Amino acid sequence: MASRVPGGSAERHVRGGLLTGAQVSAINRFPDDNPNPVLRFDDDGRLIYANPASAGVVKAFGTALGDRLAPDVLDRFAAVASSRGFVEFAWDSRTYALWPVPIPDLGFTNLYGMDVTAERAIVKFPDQNPNPVFRIRPDGTLVYANPASAHLIGGLGLRIGECLPADLRRALLARAATADPASLEIEAGERSFALLAVDVPEFGFVNVYGTEITAIRERERLARENERLLLNILPEPIARRLREGEPLIADRFDDVTLLFADIVEFTRLSSNLSPTELVGVLNEVFTAFDDLVDRYGLEKVKTIGDAYMVVGGLSERMDDHTARMAAMALELADTVGRIEAAVRLGIAFRIGLHRGPVVAGVIGTRKFIYDIWGDTVNLASRMESHGVPGRVQVTHAVRERLEGAFRFEARGLVDIKGKGPTPTWFLTGRAGATTVVGEPAGDAARPTIGG
Repeated sequence: MASRVPGGSAERHVRGGLLTGAQVSAINRFPDDNPNPVLRFDDDGRLIYANPASAGVVKAFGTALGDRLAPDVLDRFAAVASSRGFVEFAWDSRTYALWPVPIPDLGFTNLYGMDVTAERAIVKFPDQNPNPVFRIRPDGTLVYANPASAHLIGGLGLRIGECLPADLRRALLARAATADPASLEIEAGERSFALLAVDVPEFGFVNVYGTEITAIRERERLARENERLLLNILPEPIARRLREGEPLIADRFDDVTLLFADIVEFTRLSSNLSPTELVGVLNEVFTAFDDLVDRYGLEKVKTIGDAYMVVGGLSERMDDHTARMAAMALELADTVGRIEAAVRLGIAFRIGLHRGPVVAGVIGTRKFIYDIWGDTVNLASRMESHGVPGRVQVTHAVRERLEGAFRFEARGLVDIKGKGPTPTWFLTGRAGATTVVGEPAGDAARPTIGG
């Protein structure tokens, strides 16, 4: 609703005989429905009318209807009235231009306003913005770029007046057309940027606001790398607990399966190789083992020299860890047989499996390690150390769990330190398979581990 002050200049002119009642009525039918601001102040400087669209302007004046405008405001209007200029006022992120039109015969001045926020934003384009800002036409022509855009525009190999690459142009225009708030990430040179496209249809172009995210993406890359390195030494659930700040990680598992694998006559082998050759061979072999461990969903615990230790069953979701471990053990021969250096050097492994309860936890604070302890670990290690090259030796607990799914060959009693005579078996293959571990077909030079 429009606001008027009773007893304004028009009414005073009626009382003075200067206006008729009809003229006053016409004046009072001021454009209340005008979508642009329309105001009026009398010769005394009092604000006597403001239509509904003028609410922001009245607030910018800092006065109320019926009050006198501030002297500096009146002076600004007086300075431009004769030249038909305008005065700008800002309020709540909006900018208004007001044209004063004096009506001396009626004793007041009309103010005709317009919201010029968008226009001023264009005229005062952010040259000082520390972030990249540029402007393109619908055909993708670059028509403006602020100084902060130098690396972005240069990285794209562009100059003012040239067209953006077709894919980038289509992506930006599509986002602008749908007012998509999602930013578009691009690489320009060696830097990364997130771009937000905003359509400005009144002026026939698209503004693109950029943020350099090179440092953010680098931090994310480093975080992923740190995560990868952490998962190389810790199971994922344990790594998560460490990240969450758990001070002491120690757990008991009632049923896990352990595998130990060790290179036969490693001392002799190492004495015949240079340190570089030795480490290279071990790295190639154990990297292949790592891939197998990942594929079977098991966890590598550690390597100790030429020994390799794997555990299955640390995850509550894995009930078949013994079968997985057995299958992986049987596949090791094929894996190593594809490594030229291992074949050339005649590398063979002893492998031992056992299952049972263990205690697991993280020890250390700087160079921490996740380790497993208990009698199950000791017996699994003894299965390897008392084993036979090229074969997979298992305990009664493993055979009992896998009977019917895998084939076994009884070895008899083996004198185990701390246990005495202990019955053991060789794992020879899956039930129904034709290949028997320890009797490899084909090239006799191929290493045998449990194929």
